[in-house]
Amino acid sequence: MDYIKQRLFEKGSEARAQVQELLSSSKDLIVDEVTIGHVLGGMRGVTSLLTLTSKLDPYEGIRYRGFTLPELYKVLPRKNPEGEPLAEGVFFLLLTGDVPTIEEVEFIRQDWVQRSNVPDHVFRTIDALPSSSKPMTRFSTAILASATQSQFQKKHRNGLRKEDYWDSTYEDVMNMIAQLPVIASYIYRKEFEDGKVIALDPDLDWSANFAHMMGFDSEEIYRLFRMYMYIHADHEGGNVSAHTAHLVASALSNPFYSYSAGMIGLAGPLHGYANQDVVRWIFDMYKHFDRDIKEQLTEDEITSFVNITLDSGKVVPGYGHAVLRATDPRFTTQMEFADKYVSSDSIVDTAKVLYKVVPQILLDRGKAKNPWPNVDAFSGSLLMHYGIKDYIFYTVMFGVSRALGVGAQLIWDRFLGLPIERPNSQTLDWLIDFSKSED
Repeated sequence: MDYIKQRLFEKGSEARAQVQELLSSSKDLIVDEVTIGHVLGGMRGVTSLLTLTSKLDPYEGIRYRGFTLPELYKVLPRKNPEGEPLAEGVFFLLLTGDVPTIEEVEFIRQDWVQRSNVPDHVFRTIDALPSSSKPMTRFSTAILASATQSQFQKKHRNGLRKEDYWDSTYEDVMNMIAQLPVIASYIYRKEFEDGKVIALDPDLDWSANFAHMMGFDSEEIYRLFRMYMYIHADHEGGNVSAHTAHLVASALSNPFYSYSAGMIGLAGPLHGYANQDVVRWIFDMYKHFDRDIKEQLTEDEITSFVNITLDSGKVVPGYGHAVLRATDPRFTTQMEFADKYVSSDSIVDTAKVLYKVVPQILLDRGKAKNPWPNVDAFSGSLLMHYGIKDYIFYTVMFGVSRALGVGAQLIWDRFLGLPIERPNSQTLDWLIDFSKSED
């Protein structure tokens, strides 16, 4: 057992005892009340899940193991002093709760390089799909096909002890995370480039290798990918993709099955496709004014199109959030990156003007509890600037990153012995009768 797994075993053993103590002494303690509005409203805001990796604060944004993104920027190891945190360090923190040393980050980097060999049949599976298949169809199918290598599945069938579930889950998660950039870049090269595969560079970090294998090689793009992977790594346990993965895993489906299911959830327009919708909406704005995409729209034009969108009964994509009540720090991180590296770009500049005008318009029209931008409001403009123009692929990139947090939590789910999820449900007639009885 390597020293990271040993540290995880020690922390997990302590946490497992704490969970058992809570179940023994406090299992009947009421945490939340459920209303008919919750039942019919998607259970939004009801506390019913356990997640160790992150928590969303309405005003400070996502916290990874208690750290805000600005705090993490200061403490996580980076390739260069002025650069962005390395994904290997983000994963280490999400997994263990500890801020890693540069040596621990390098250990994970090398480990992922060694685990990055994707089985040949996975590529054949991608190739066998119809040419009309969307990138997320290919991505989720490839992850599912990767399950043939699941150590957890094999060992469970051979009688694995419950207290040892975490160990083979760890191996599966580490293999999966290591291989996702290889799979995703293969899909990108096949669908949007010449189809020629670019081999992994054993000297690059995980995020930079993703860019490299897609065909983008510069230190600035490596920094972009490190930043993108870092800010999208986790978003607590209740969002559709994370919750789906944990729900499926609660039936003891292996991590490949579980994460494939999570990616199918991520592909929904109300979840991971939002980053595509923002870019598509900006293109629609340029088309409306019959302007070339390289030109800069005026503030008045942008304001006009925002109102046209709202007048038609649609939302402004990238603005508003179910939990946040302030500007998403992930949006701020990207805008600061653009201020640092992007001197002039029409789409990036449009995203900045939207930030200037949209919140006030939404407030004036009473359209949102939170009129501020979320992460999707800026990510597409940056990716477009650096040449990744096929925005239908953006959700795949999102999916590669989110494996860091979801994968870490899957390991903890098995360490803590969390049971299969089985919430109760009621019929519509029951709810109607119940509401009448309470009048």
